[in-house]
Amino acid sequence: MKEELIDQLLQYFMNENPEYQKMKIPNDEEKKRDFLRGLINLRDPEPIPDDILVLEDRLLEIERWEKGVVSAYDLPEVEDNISLYLGDITTIKADAIVNAGNSYGLGCFNPTHRCIDNTIHTYAGIRLRLECKKKLKGRTLDNGEILVCKGYNLPCSYIITTVGPQITRDVTFKDEDDLSKCYENSLKYAISHHFKSIVFPCISTGLYGYPIKKAKLVAYNTVKRILKNRDIKVVFVVYSHEDYQEYEQLFPKKNEDV
Repeated sequence: MKEELIDQLLQYFMNENPEYQKMKIPNDEEKKRDFLRGLINLRDPEPIPDDILVLEDRLLEIERWEKGVVSAYDLPEVEDNISLYLGDITTIKADAIVNAGNSYGLGCFNPTHRCIDNTIHTYAGIRLRLECKKKLKGRTLDNGEILVCKGYNLPCSYIITTVGPQITRDVTFKDEDDLSKCYENSLKYAISHHFKSIVFPCISTGLYGYPIKKAKLVAYNTVKRILKNRDIKVVFVVYSHEDYQEYEQLFPKKNEDV
C-alpha cells in the first residue's frame, strides 16, 4: 500500500515538471520515498489537485503510524511545566510545535537538507506550504516574528514558524534579543490562545550557527520569564545526544534525582 502511494505520487510530480522526467527513479522503496520527498520540497506553493493531496494524506497517515506518536503530557517534567525530550518533533502530539524556519516562511527548498524546516514541511504535507504562502502574501518574516498555520498531517494542532538569527561572527546583543523574541512571541501567542502545550526545538543552532551553549540559555531564560504562573506545558525537544546533554545542564535538580 505504501509503495503504491509513493509510485502514484511520483508519477504525478514527475509529469508536473518536464525537467524531472529526465531523472531516474530508484527501485528501493526507501530511496523512492527520499526521492519523492526531494521533489515535494523543491515544489513551489502552487495549486495542486485535491486527489493528489488525498494520496499524500494517506501516505503521511501511514508514516505517522509507523513512527508513532508521543503526547507532550506524558513526558516527565524536569521542572514545573517543562519537559526535555530527545527525539523527533514531528511525532509529538501537542497544541503547537515551533518550526525554526527562514525569512521566506515557506519551508526549505533544498531537497538534501535534513533541517527541521524540511522535516516539518515533509510530514505536515503540501498544504502547509500552501497556507504559508496564502498568509504571507509575498512578504518575508523578520527575525523573531511568527507565522501560525495548521498542523495538517502532524499530530500537533498548529505549527508556529519563527525565524532565528544567523550567526557568522560573535553573538551580539541583537542576536540574543532576536532569538529571545522567537521563544517569547511563540509562547505568548500560545498562552493568549489558551493552548495547553507547546514544543520548542533548538532555534538557530545547527545550520544557522548559533552556539548551543548560548542558545539554550536564551531559550530557557525567556521561557522561564514568560511561564511564571501560567498553566501551559513547554517541551524542549532535541535531536542529538550532544544537544540533550547540553540542555540537561539547565536542570541540575533533575540530574540529582536520577
